[in-house]
Amino acid sequence: MPTVPSPQAVLDRVRRDVERNALRARNGIKLVAGVDRPGVGLTPKDVVWERGRTQLWHYRSDRVRYSPPLLIVFSLVSRSYILDLTPGNSFIEQLLDAGFDVYMVDWGEPDERDAQNRLEDYVDDYVPAAVERVREISGAEEVNLFGYCFGGDLSLLYAAHHPDAPLRSLTVLATPVDFTQMGPMADVFRGGLEVDDVLDENGNVPPRVVVQGFKTLTPTAEVTRYVTLWERLWSDEYVSAYQAMTGWSDDHIPFPGAAARETVQMLVRDNGMVTDRLAVGGDRVHLSDIRLPFLTVRADRDHIVPPDATAPLIDLVGSEDKHELRLNAGHMGLVVGRTAARTTVPEIIGFLRTRSEESAPARAAGQEG
Repeated sequence: MPTVPSPQAVLDRVRRDVERNALRARNGIKLVAGVDRPGVGLTPKDVVWERGRTQLWHYRSDRVRYSPPLLIVFSLVSRSYILDLTPGNSFIEQLLDAGFDVYMVDWGEPDERDAQNRLEDYVDDYVPAAVERVREISGAEEVNLFGYCFGGDLSLLYAAHHPDAPLRSLTVLATPVDFTQMGPMADVFRGGLEVDDVLDENGNVPPRVVVQGFKTLTPTAEVTRYVTLWERLWSDEYVSAYQAMTGWSDDHIPFPGAAARETVQMLVRDNGMVTDRLAVGGDRVHLSDIRLPFLTVRADRDHIVPPDATAPLIDLVGSEDKHELRLNAGHMGLVVGRTAARTTVPEIIGFLRTRSEESAPARAAGQEG
């Protein structure tokens, strides 16, 4: 027979439900009013180079133990603070704690002055200039390059077009290469929609188009998100994380028009990464020319960059020293949350450490310990 709960257990459950409903009401009001939003992107940093809206950030650290420095190239269509979400839940924090000297290229918010930016402007100008600035500041001869999402595509094109670039290694995370697997957002452009049909008055693809495109990939996700939110609305910790993560997922930036046209033609319609039909600055580019130590990180539950879109990459690059890390996670779960903290970041750190030099004082301290 089923166990009958004691009167005290029933009373405790009722009291807990009443308390949680009160907390739900309080947190619900805060959410609607937009108050007590968590701070994001708070790790201290300095702007060490600028060009147009683009900035190169150098994160402050007195714990640098490894060389060469790590340069992160972020995506062109979203905000970079996902990598530095909140204190205690930050990919950047973990890299700094591990002893790396960390820089990041942030593209800012493109406007009409960026509408004519082509992919080659990023691949042959912005990224090489950032690499040289990092070398100048650090005194290192090489850098470890890390590309996030579409920033990974830019990093792949840079490494392929500049095989003699001063790079020690290349890591890309959630980076699509088979654009036939990118779902409805890519299908509409293969089906006849032109980039010029969706440009704003500045000549760029507006953020609302990008956001809506991602939402079409999982049309029921928003309903599920609100159901889960209601169940956990009583938890201050959950609500804070929810505000930060959903705030980022809805917070995109314009996609420069010329780069968007090239992306649609070369990467979406020609599927150039997979079919070897890539061109940068008038030159044919081949991923097989990438010979660096290479790591690709992808997620099995990624609804923004589906796993089939990332799957071919490991076979496309020409590196002998190449590795794939495949995780049971979603797109954001690769860089924030438990999976990131327990698996993704430690694996990336391990890959980078084996391709870096540790400073003499750090080695001595480790031996003494």
